[in-house]
Amino acid sequence: MYVEGTLDLLELIIMHPFLKPDDQQKEVVNMAQKAIIRYFPVFEKVLREHGQRFLVGNQLSLADIILLQTILALEEKIPNILSSFPHLQEYTVKMSNIPTIKKFLEPGSKKKPPPDEIYVRTVYNIFMP
Repeated sequence: MYVEGTLDLLELIIMHPFLKPDDQQKEVVNMAQKAIIRYFPVFEKVLREHGQRFLVGNQLSLADIILLQTILALEEKIPNILSSFPHLQEYTVKMSNIPTIKKFLEPGSKKKPPPDEIYVRTVYNIFMP
């Protein structure tokens, strides 16, 4: 349930670079509203009420990885997106400091950069020749 909900939000982020430039800023506002009103309150409540280190008990799960990926992608577009969510802020710091995740997030790792114009053009050329 957590993964599916988070993927709905992540899909908006993934599709953002492929929007027309005029629509991109509107979509950032839309993403922010959905995250702040619909998605983040649910995760904030879960983290506050169950007191566990991870979303599902005390073990890292796919739900944790997908949520972290979504939060980090949103923070690239909206740096203060978590300002009203202290438990999500703490969770993001904890997750980002897990040694293997921390290494992955460091500059020079295999982490892909946000899509740029070249990436978008390449995708269009492959799927819409």
